[in-house]
Amino acid sequence: MLFHTMVGSNDIERSKRFYDTVLATLGAGEGARNIADSGHTRLIYNNGNGTNFIVSQPINDEPASVANGSTVAFSCNSPEQVKQLHDTAVANGGTSIEAPPGPRNTASLGTVELAYFRDPDGNKLCGIHFPA
Repeated sequence: MLFHTMVGSNDIERSKRFYDTVLATLGAGEGARNIADSGHTRLIYNNGNGTNFIVSQPINDEPASVANGSTVAFSCNSPEQVKQLHDTAVANGGTSIEAPPGPRNTASLGTVELAYFRDPDGNKLCGIHFPA
């Protein structure tokens, strides 16, 4: 259903360092630089299945801000990868938020492994794993 998810950044070089390192835990390569027709830089991360995660300088030249109520969730292969994603993010300038990484019991999805954190620009992210 989704082709890409995009978040804004006020410091694209800091974001590149952060996301190159954090998304490497999921097997993603370095973000590809794309210069929009407006001259703004975007970083495109592709996991090989056609879905892209993009970090962009705001094209309207306003400061990037976080969306209240939004979360970008990255699919992980195991509970260990959820924790590794979280810990790598925190070690590289991210901030741990909500409960520590671990299992969460949900009414509709059963038990899932989750870890929530924010990137250096404040965008809310999480790692998630659905046990078999």
